[in-house]
This record gives sequence, C-alpha cells and structure tokens, in this order.
Amino acid sequence: MTARKRYWLMKSEPTDFSIDDLERVGTEPWTGVRNYQARNFMRNGMQVGDGVLFYHSNTKVPGIYGIAEVASPAYPDPTQFDPRSKYHDAQATREEPRWFLVDVRFVRRLERPIPLDLIRTRADDLGEEFALIRKGSRLSVLPVTPAQWKILLALEKA
Repeated sequence: MTARKRYWLMKSEPTDFSIDDLERVGTEPWTGVRNYQARNFMRNGMQVGDGVLFYHSNTKVPGIYGIAEVASPAYPDPTQFDPRSKYHDAQATREEPRWFLVDVRFVRRLERPIPLDLIRTRADDLGEEFALIRKGSRLSVLPVTPAQWKILLALEKA
C-alpha cells in the first residue's frame, strides 16, 4: 500500500530562487529553511511525488507561479554545517543535524501566475486553516489539502 499523495505550498523570493531557476536546473535542494514547523513539514510530512505550489514572495506581485514535486526524502541541509553560508547553524552537528530539506523538481510553469490578491478572494472556499491568507503566517512551507489544491489551480484559468 502506498501513502496518499500530499500537497504543499513552498515560498521563495524570486531574487533568491525563482520558478525560472527551477525550470533551468530541473531539480534543486530546498535549502535554508530555518523555522522548526516548516522543517518538520519537510522532515516528517513530505514524500517523494508530493505536489508543490511554487510561490513567489517578497515581490511586486506575490503569488503562485508554478508547480513542482518533492523529488527526494528529507535529508540534512548541508548549509547548516558551512560556516561561510548565511544559513550556517553553529549548534548543528553532522551527528545531530537541526535542519532538513527535500529536493524539489520542476513540473511546469503556470499559464499565468495566481496572485495573492486573487487567492484572497477565495478565502471562504480555502478555509480558515489555509495559512497563506491568515494574518501573521510567515511559514515558507505550508500544507495544502487536496480540495485547496484544486481550488487554487482552478484560479489559473480564471
């Protein structure tokens, strides 16, 4: 019996790593997550083949720009061990890593981006548990239910 496919929204600032970058490289480690809840989603929740909504944050038009998929099981984020990295964590050791990541593989670019303002118009359908539109939510990795996934992708054609 195989595990049920799950869905996620992963945020990246396009000046750091964009959907264009993911399309160019194909597959990329999702490095630099330094929030325990987001780490736990990657470490404990994500499985190879899970769907990912690729979200551009901190940009003129924040929104969903593409679809990716989880391409590897979680493993320790190597940037935590590199003193030259902005993601270095002096308390992390190879024996007891603190931060984990998954590799993410490009699937497709959306026909047109789904802006956050449009997503907010569907707040009632998405439900209160949808953290992206909840005030104060700053997580870079968020779970998405299958129903939310369908609602969001339907906005691509809206």
